[in-house]
Amino acid sequence: MSAWLFDLGNTRLKCAPLAPDGGIGAVRAIAHTEDGAWFDALPRGEAAYVASVAGPALRSELLEALTRRFKRISLARTERALDGLRIAYADPRKLGVDRFLALLAVHAAQRAPALIVGVGTALTLDLLAADGRHLGGRIAPSPQLMREALHARAPHLPMVGGEYVEFADDTEPALASGCEGAAVALVERSLAQAQRLLGVRPRLLLHGGGGEALLPHLDGAEAAPSLVLEGLAHWARLDGRGAPVHSP
Repeated sequence: MSAWLFDLGNTRLKCAPLAPDGGIGAVRAIAHTEDGAWFDALPRGEAAYVASVAGPALRSELLEALTRRFKRISLARTERALDGLRIAYADPRKLGVDRFLALLAVHAAQRAPALIVGVGTALTLDLLAADGRHLGGRIAPSPQLMREALHARAPHLPMVGGEYVEFADDTEPALASGCEGAAVALVERSLAQAQRLLGVRPRLLLHGGGGEALLPHLDGAEAAPSLVLEGLAHWARLDGRGAPVHSP
């Protein structure tokens, strides 16, 4: 049976085949387009496993498109406890499924203790103890969202451009340095507090489209770009969890 994994975010869709050994195959990234042409790039198969943090309308459009291409579709949801992972939130519905799946991937691969940083539309940080306890986290605007918000209020400030430097001599690098630097400072603060809480320095794992830009500025940071899909693959393997949302 051919199975595929889909991670639908606010700006793009990432997908990968579920490998026979339970891992993931080559990852594809597909940008959203208003004309719906991006649906033409979707693969076909027997089973689709979907994680979505996008809005209801976009999620529904994707599920309808997948219905025409797959026999079974399962939508991942955050769970209070799963396979040794225990999240800190009292109400699982309030923890984004992308954060949940990233935590699940790290726990399943025995990479904890870890501070897991997702850099997408939002900047998310989650601390995971070695025994599978999620110790909570933070949410902030990502560097790109900061740039967009500044541009919206002050259109003369560009949304893109510039490179990170410690003290910039022009507007574009000053914006890049300020917005990326704010994210770096929050991660460093969280990492220091995590080490104080745990007694050891946790691994620092970065995922999401904006993670690569922060890597050079964070000592010891590790790129983990496919954590959500890895977690979704593990979720899919757990004895048929994920009730079908569409049955063509």
